Amino acid sequence: MSFVIKDFSTGYDSKQIIHSLNLVLKNNEWLGIIGANGSGKSTFLKGIGRILKPFSGSAIIGNKNIHVWSTKDIAKEISFLPQIQNNNLQLTVYEFVCLGRSPYKEWWNWDLNNYDKSIVLKSLKATELYNLQDSLICNLSGGQRQRAFLALALAQEPQTLLLDEPTTFLDINYQIKFLNLLKRLKNEQRLSIITVIHDINLALRFCDRIAILKNGKILALDKPKKILTKELIKEAFGVEISLINTPIGLQICILD
Repeated sequence: MSFVIKDFSTGYDSKQIIHSLNLVLKNNEWLGIIGANGSGKSTFLKGIGRILKPFSGSAIIGNKNIHVWSTKDIAKEISFLPQIQNNNLQLTVYEFVCLGRSPYKEWWNWDLNNYDKSIVLKSLKATELYNLQDSLICNLSGGQRQRAFLALALAQEPQTLLLDEPTTFLDINYQIKFLNLLKRLKNEQRLSIITVIHDINLALRFCDRIAILKNGKILALDKPKKILTKELIKEAFGVEISLINTPIGLQICILD
């Protein structure tokens, strides 16, 4: 199902950050959100992820506004991975990923049935954590911990993943590995993904479409090759660039 965001506005308390955004996330599409600091990227993601309440407009899946769904029901459709995560959890990887089944359980019965367990194991294998399932979350490396949070998200069996700067604290090697993993899971599980991402070249490399935000509004939205022009980057980030064709496709070089 498509994820339709219509005239959507949100922010903090009485301060509006996002102003009447409109976009449609297609089924099995990866949309990258880029923009300068303060452009509203994370605020937008928190708004459509129900972390923040909307000021106006709607976010619709299957002809139903997600802001009227119950928390459990929306967690079966959308999974949100925040930028800052708790690194000191005294849980094993298996126990942690089991939490992803909570939308399907009642408060008085947290026992996992055979189907729940199969989904947890599937998520561990998909994120290459099966052999680390008995390790504590707090003892994992940054890349492993990021995969554990992704495994928890997958255990919810969502149709849409929202990720807020998932590669920020990873080195170059783990950034590429994590985004390649996302790409594989997107194709295998037919997921739709919205990713806030700082590195424009990573957005170019992995996203199907890119939205550039400026002052809480969409400056441009299109396929990477069409959107990342020298003029748009100058307007959005205030820098001059050169566009370079590489073995992995179009990339940019910052000139000043």
